[in-house]
Amino acid sequence: MDGLVKFLEIVGTRFINWLTGVGGAWIFIFKVILKALTPPYRLGLIVQQLYVIGVQSLAVVALVGLFTGAVLAVQAEYTLSKFGASAFTGSAVALSLIRELGPVLTALMVNGRAGSAMTAELGIMKITEQVDALRSMAVDPIRYLMVPRVIAGVISVPLLTAIFNIVGISGGYIVGVHTLDLSSGTFMTQIYQSVSDVDVISGFIKSVAFGFCVSWISCYKGWTCGFGAVGVNRATTSAVVTASVVILVLDYFLTSILTQVFL
Repeated sequence: MDGLVKFLEIVGTRFINWLTGVGGAWIFIFKVILKALTPPYRLGLIVQQLYVIGVQSLAVVALVGLFTGAVLAVQAEYTLSKFGASAFTGSAVALSLIRELGPVLTALMVNGRAGSAMTAELGIMKITEQVDALRSMAVDPIRYLMVPRVIAGVISVPLLTAIFNIVGISGGYIVGVHTLDLSSGTFMTQIYQSVSDVDVISGFIKSVAFGFCVSWISCYKGWTCGFGAVGVNRATTSAVVTASVVILVLDYFLTSILTQVFL
């Protein structure tokens, strides 16, 4: 009996802690959104974060996009050739990138490179009392630190996704035409005929949602970071893992919803 009580106590405590964290995250993002919609607007800080999140992530996103498109071309041609449909390799590459892989892989790359950096930076600022110093100078830390990062994340990820898609399709074209001996005209014609506005809009909506989630989770984990090096380490690890899982889960629900909406 005592063992059962102890087990229920542990489960109940962890559930309450989890529920408290979820509630705190929603309260946090509501404050960020409210302050983002009201002046003063710190455009300089937003531009700075656009550089940190977007420009500095460009190289890794482009590199991953290039080889993702190349692999897709090889796999699509191998599969479609079994059905005598190698001509549709361009369509398979483009649709896979624009609708799914582009937004998801871009968000995961930004999460791993910029999201972890945001969490660690904010966590270190907290444990070294820099956040308290901002408050002592009558500077709102949420408006000064969080709002620019969230806005920059929402803007950066869709732009990086577009670059990922372009580079990925280019990689697929290079491999498909110059390695697999596919027709250049057929490859591009199939892309032009198969990709519609709905596909582009669907990928754009996903990329905006993923950028919002990555910046939200990263900022919140840094904001609630524990003290010491261990606290920063745990917060950074938790931010990367949580955001990655959220991206994949959210991708499923967005795909289901958008498929029904645009069906």
